[in-house]
Amino acid sequence: MSTKRLVVLLTLCAAAHSAAAQQAQPASPAQPTAQGVQTQLQQVQQAIQQLQAQAQAKADPRAEVASHISGAHPDELRATPIPGVWELTRGLDIAYVTADGKYALTGDLVDLGTNDNLTEARRRELRAKALAAFPESEMLVFGPKDPKYTVTVFTDVDCPYCRKLHSQMAEYNHLGIRVRYLLYPRTGPNTESWTKAEQVWCSPNRNDALTRAKLGEELKTKACPNNPVAHSWALGQDFDLQGTPAILLADGELVPGYVPPDVLAKRLKDGK
Repeated sequence: MSTKRLVVLLTLCAAAHSAAAQQAQPASPAQPTAQGVQTQLQQVQQAIQQLQAQAQAKADPRAEVASHISGAHPDELRATPIPGVWELTRGLDIAYVTADGKYALTGDLVDLGTNDNLTEARRRELRAKALAAFPESEMLVFGPKDPKYTVTVFTDVDCPYCRKLHSQMAEYNHLGIRVRYLLYPRTGPNTESWTKAEQVWCSPNRNDALTRAKLGEELKTKACPNNPVAHSWALGQDFDLQGTPAILLADGELVPGYVPPDVLAKRLKDGK
């Protein structure tokens, strides 16, 4: 074999050995891309959120019920005596929903064993809370020096029975009843009664102006800005008032219509 031929064979053998070695060597891992890292982070965050939601649902079952109802929050829900049925409260509106969020019921829930109206009891609680948040500085107050009771009355300047109640204010006060008035023109905004309510509030002596207005006297005072008529009217709308006067007791019970002084005093004394 010639020297030239031997060199060629050795060169081919070396090349083949080098190729085999490269094939046997493991491939280097691919470097992660920025998009891949972002995707993995999102997956981890979703997993964490799912675990947190599961933990919250176990700690507070209201969260699980709320997750089935569009726009609902856990603090709007509370359990009822009926398994699987929850009370849903939005503002002063009360409804009942199933735990899976598929069905809703409206109306009063009554315990037939005790004849207690559970829905009305809840309404009173919500009214009392709403009234406590309403500033007394936006009310007209007529009361004795040392009152035994306080009631809040939605009143309309032009309402006949509101006028009758006001004409007996001295008797209510004598019986220890303090009356806080909320101006509530039944006819709503942009009406004569609304204007009269604003005139009463904007008068130098509001209590005196209310008395004169209820006696039919025409007030000369002009309506002033930032008066509370719209605020008190909105509260009455939230309470779904059907007329005036409407008497709200301290526990949130709403007594519709006129109640004579002695009858109201007895009711307050007896607590029912």
